[in-house]
Amino acid sequence: MTVADHRSELSVFSHPDMTIDPPHEQIVFCRDAATGLRAIIAIHSTTLGPSLGGTRFYPYASESDALGDVLRLSRGMTFKSAAAGLDLGGGKAVIIGDPAVDKTPDLLRAYGRFVDTLGGRYITAGDVGTTSDDMDVIGEGTQFVASKTAANGGSGDTAPMTALGVFSSLLAAAAHRWGSADLAGRTVGVEGVGKVGSQLVDLLLAAGATVIAAERNPAARDAFAARFPQARLADDVRSAQVDVYAPCAMGGTVTPDLARETTATVVCGAANNQLSSPEVERILGGRGIVWAPDYIANAGGVIQAFGEQRDWTHDQMRTKVEALRERTAHVLDTAAAKSITAGDAARLIVAERLSRAERD
Repeated sequence: MTVADHRSELSVFSHPDMTIDPPHEQIVFCRDAATGLRAIIAIHSTTLGPSLGGTRFYPYASESDALGDVLRLSRGMTFKSAAAGLDLGGGKAVIIGDPAVDKTPDLLRAYGRFVDTLGGRYITAGDVGTTSDDMDVIGEGTQFVASKTAANGGSGDTAPMTALGVFSSLLAAAAHRWGSADLAGRTVGVEGVGKVGSQLVDLLLAAGATVIAAERNPAARDAFAARFPQARLADDVRSAQVDVYAPCAMGGTVTPDLARETTATVVCGAANNQLSSPEVERILGGRGIVWAPDYIANAGGVIQAFGEQRDWTHDQMRTKVEALRERTAHVLDTAAAKSITAGDAARLIVAERLSRAERD
């Protein structure tokens, strides 16, 4: 196993447009020739505690694309944990490859040994392309892993808790925009119905919402159609007539064009880094569209992983996740009171917590 360590003096790790955002603390690259492992771990901040974030297994077109993604995702984890009130920093990892083809037990074990070299500065968990079963195998190489299966002492897949957090934040956004959290009769466009998206659809249907879903993966589409015959599949929910747009796949789908053209008046989903550029939220706000900041709405998974580290019960985890409704409402109310965007309001809350921790 070959490890390369790149510290924060590299200019790629700075964010001059974000004055409250510290540079990344550490970026570590790993290549294991025996298993074909190519991975990157990004530790953005350990100000509040050890960095925790999932491992994404994805067929990136290039190592540059993988690096860009892990930098954005790890930064988001700092904000996510801070906004959720957790004593955790922000980190993330990516494994480059197609999980359906390249994932093997030996590769995962090698990756676990890679995580272990960081001595607990980074704790991994499941993400796109990885499962609780994978965390069990990774755990053979390191103790710094969360969301293992219950049979192996973990709390299981984080998808249900992530979906619950999104749903809870959506209720707050709905109440803020429409004066009522009642979703009966509302149409929600869910983009991506994998692990988290399908769980969210279950909650939406139970709440009386009408669901239109889009999914690129044929197997996932078939599974969705069989599980939710009362929902409708579409090629693209972004151009559909919806009240809520819920991006639950990859990031960057909320573009200036979508912000100008969508019929949705609430945007709330599980995807990370939903806005393609900072200007998007200003366009949304100008049209009266409420956006629930993604790193608050999708914090359910990290809350579960943190709770697992603290031996919380399932009910304790669920209570903390459902409290994201109040956290989202606080952000939206703060934004309205200060005449700023929800994103700016959330960043103020995060900056205050990080600053306080640094002073202490």
